Amino acid sequence: MKVTKAVIPAAGLGTRVLPATKSMPKEMLTIVDKPAIQYIVEEAVNSGITDILIITNRGKGVIEDHFDRSPELEERLLASGKKDVYEEVVSISKLANIFFIRQKETKGLGHAVNCARSFIGNDPFAVLYGDDVIIGEDPACAQLIRAYEKYGKAVVGIKAVPEDAISKYSSLKVDKLEDNIYSCTDMVEKPKTKEEVLSLYSILGRCVLTPDIFDILDNTKPGAGGEIQLTDAMKTLARTVGMTGVDFTGKRYDMGDKLGILQATVEIALQNPVLGNSFREYLKDIAKTL
Repeated sequence: MKVTKAVIPAAGLGTRVLPATKSMPKEMLTIVDKPAIQYIVEEAVNSGITDILIITNRGKGVIEDHFDRSPELEERLLASGKKDVYEEVVSISKLANIFFIRQKETKGLGHAVNCARSFIGNDPFAVLYGDDVIIGEDPACAQLIRAYEKYGKAVVGIKAVPEDAISKYSSLKVDKLEDNIYSCTDMVEKPKTKEEVLSLYSILGRCVLTPDIFDILDNTKPGAGGEIQLTDAMKTLARTVGMTGVDFTGKRYDMGDKLGILQATVEIALQNPVLGNSFREYLKDIAKTL
């Protein structure tokens, strides 16, 4: 079955990037000239997704506003002769069929995904984490969807992380299938000891799930941090029917981390067709003073 639906959990509080997120959702923090969540939506669209559910909570209405039409602004742009900017602004509202639902209690990523049950129905779906912007020529989400279509199992986007950092992530039991594609048969969320580490491969930012994940989530007890962890539900899936892991290409930026935001801003600015050259020269001048 073709994957045309996606869920973007965007209900986190952004505590790692306070005070910027005191009144501004971290998903709306800007990378050059677009909010982070727009890069994520564009990745989904470029992967063939047509219907997107963004899961928010109170105080995040600005995300809905961003993907809506803005008649007053559009009228002002046209009156000022700024047709190119007008078309760019209008195009945001036409990226996909975008829906919103609130996660009324922040009980974890697993709970957030479970809020999407009625939207998903019996279809496979992609999950693009709201913290993670991934930039590359081949959309990361598309790479996972192709693996799902080939192997017929739920898919996780994976990357190797440093050994001293694995305790902050999940650790996966993987066996190579071909090239950058692996079979995944077990996982541990935030391993506490070396014995719990299955490999240095971790789930980073993307997965494609089958609808049977919802019944598993219903029976998943709170795990790390007292929250319902999506990883715990996927562990059940991996141990029973197995999952596929894709070591995706593309650069991941953690938008819940101050350094990640700075890295995204600099590196994406360098790729900007309008600003790139000027910004590169600016950085060269700055580098001379370091």
